[in-house]
Amino acid sequence: MPARTYLDRRQWLRLGGLFGLGLTLPSPAAASAGRPNGFGRAKSVLLVFTAGGQSQLDTWDPKPNAPEEVRGLFRSIPTSVHGVAVCEHLPRLARLAHLYTIVRHVSHDDLDHGSACYQALTGQPHARKSSNPPPTPNDLPCLGAALHRVRPALAFPYTAAHVNGPLLAPSEPSPGQFAGLLGRSCEPLPLGDPTEPAALHGLEPLPDLPPERLSDRRALLSALDDRRRRLAGDRAALDRDALLRRAYDLLSAPRCREAFDLSREPAAVRERYGEHRSGLACLLGRRLVEAGVPLVTVFWNHGIRGQDTHPEEADEYGWDTHNDIFEALKGPLLPRFDVSFAALLEDMRQRGLLETTLVLCMGEFGRAPLVAKEKGFAGTYPGRKHWGACYSIVLAGAGVAGGGVVGASDRHGAYPKGDAVGPWDVAATVFHALGVDPATHYTDPAGRLLPLTTGKAITAVWG
Repeated sequence: MPARTYLDRRQWLRLGGLFGLGLTLPSPAAASAGRPNGFGRAKSVLLVFTAGGQSQLDTWDPKPNAPEEVRGLFRSIPTSVHGVAVCEHLPRLARLAHLYTIVRHVSHDDLDHGSACYQALTGQPHARKSSNPPPTPNDLPCLGAALHRVRPALAFPYTAAHVNGPLLAPSEPSPGQFAGLLGRSCEPLPLGDPTEPAALHGLEPLPDLPPERLSDRRALLSALDDRRRRLAGDRAALDRDALLRRAYDLLSAPRCREAFDLSREPAAVRERYGEHRSGLACLLGRRLVEAGVPLVTVFWNHGIRGQDTHPEEADEYGWDTHNDIFEALKGPLLPRFDVSFAALLEDMRQRGLLETTLVLCMGEFGRAPLVAKEKGFAGTYPGRKHWGACYSIVLAGAGVAGGGVVGASDRHGAYPKGDAVGPWDVAATVFHALGVDPATHYTDPAGRLLPLTTGKAITAVWG
């Protein structure tokens, strides 16, 4: 059994302090006995989120023998794996098919972006299905916040980071990408546009501030905060204290700060990923994994449909392609995605990171099999509407069996053949790969016992 199945002494000491927070874990014997394939194979998870609804028919699950109104305008091409085909506009990823597994039978019944993004990013359905609700403090936590609650990071001040956010769905921040009811102390590190000069503005120490003065300031602030909390023990104060502690940790650790500095990468590497928001977001995600962040979410596109207001700016395009779908895919979307995601996989393999990192690419749903013009949307030519009944995701690394296909859709890519998996199962797969039992429960600040996820890990991806 792999060594990562067992918790070392330092981890058990750290977890001992978490039982006071209401965390419930299986016994050590249960935690090490009878684990399915893939448990604990990942030190980190890197999620590339293609928000807006990436069309499964025009990417990972083409149907070349279907009628044209289902098949669409693109051809399929063979990959490096016999019998597996992808869209013709993914030539680099076709050559790398032996590195990843496609899951072609993901399914759910939520048909709008906000609530479906919430479901994908938390692993739990939203109370307002098929809607675009705003984030609220009562939302369930995103995957990174939940992970921080049950197993905070040791090697980095933050357990999770979100790159190229916040995700806009459709034009306001989507629910599901925040800590919600767990409070700001569990919030992932938010990193915005990676094309900006610095990812973390204001966190560079002043040149005339020696470490001793920084330490003295921290001690004074801590003493004042202790007094303030005794006078008023409110949740906001506790959250603020946790955020300040992590900010000081970043200030005092050059290795952590340097993870955000893309100028340290050779120009050839930046060009390989693509010097645009999506490409540099993937590169920054790789650097955060190297720095020791357990769960990194890269929003490949920061908006689901920015092309409506900025049609000339490729950085604004999202995967919510209703009318004019084939023009958008052939133009700004698929070529960039092919270059950037392929560069990420190749780079991580060459650096040895793919052995210990689960790379997951997914969106909130797919697109409808029938190509048709939609009223109420801009564009001249037909497209595909939202479709959650069947879509595809991709996994690689951390022992995932490369070159595989798990599950299948019907001849039109409309519904799964046989049993399906859902976003809750994808969430369980993330925790499973990190060595956290998906059946774990924790308590929120109000004392309510909550499940980490209700899904089951998709262990078939490990072969």
